[in-house]
Amino acid sequence: MDFANLYAPIDADMRAVDAVVRARLHSEVVLVRQVAEYIISAGGKRMRPALVLLSAGACGYQGTHHHALAAVVEFIHTATLLHDDVVDESALRRGRDTANAVFGNAASVLVGDFLYSRAFQMMVGVGSMRVMQVLADATNVIAEGEVLQLMNCRNADISVDDYLQVIRYKTAKLFEAAGRLGAILGGTDSVTEDAMALYGMHIGTAFQLIDDVLDYSGVEAETGKHLGDDLAEGKPTLPLIHVIQHGEPEQARLVRDAIENANREAFPAVLLAVRNGGALERARSHGVAEAEAAKDALKAVPDSTFKETLLQLADFAVQRSF
Repeated sequence: MDFANLYAPIDADMRAVDAVVRARLHSEVVLVRQVAEYIISAGGKRMRPALVLLSAGACGYQGTHHHALAAVVEFIHTATLLHDDVVDESALRRGRDTANAVFGNAASVLVGDFLYSRAFQMMVGVGSMRVMQVLADATNVIAEGEVLQLMNCRNADISVDDYLQVIRYKTAKLFEAAGRLGAILGGTDSVTEDAMALYGMHIGTAFQLIDDVLDYSGVEAETGKHLGDDLAEGKPTLPLIHVIQHGEPEQARLVRDAIENANREAFPAVLLAVRNGGALERARSHGVAEAEAAKDALKAVPDSTFKETLLQLADFAVQRSF
């Protein structure tokens, strides 16, 4: 299965969201348009805006505000990508040069700020204080997650729980908000709203954990980024944590040294340690457990085509190769 098939029930809505994105990217400042369009046009999985649409559909929403909010979520996500690539000094994303590599760090940071502020302009237009609260809180937590990740760089002693907290803040929080927004638009009760938010949190966590696995098991042409980038930044992702905690002493020392020194040259040896020591299987099992928890959360949501797609999306999040 691919995203085109998964998104079939919301195909018209996704095209409507793309139209909103294009319209709201407009700026009289040429460089703003150039940078924003460059990263938006790179495509991507669009899971976060799709989750807004699917959640709204599963909760019976009939209006058009979900198009605007899906675009808002995509803008917030894109802003974090622009800022992340500057912080991480990344050169490749989605199979092509990052915006900072093309336009420079200053332009990337400032256009990221533009996208954040445009997102808040758009959410005001929905006219819901509850929507604004959810997105404002989510954006703040995401920023905290970025700082947590920065603090944990080169920290080879981070626990699994502490690492999962980084993921919950940095990545899963926007998925959680996307799920909750659809339920809010649908006017559901608090049980269903919380169920959609819980689904988003778990699938967002699963998504990131599989990204961690793919950094040591994927094919660069498929993942669209340089394998080993996380290691080069000294990021202790879950496969590395498992080697340190469960691998042979020599493997654990190798990985610990690579993290503490942000040593990209050690990547081939670390790759062998990760692949041969069962760390990928352990990390993948964490991701699968999160996907199953996401599906369990949907038991509180009425059956529909949208709910079925959400269930399939949870499976796809952990079965993908990119």
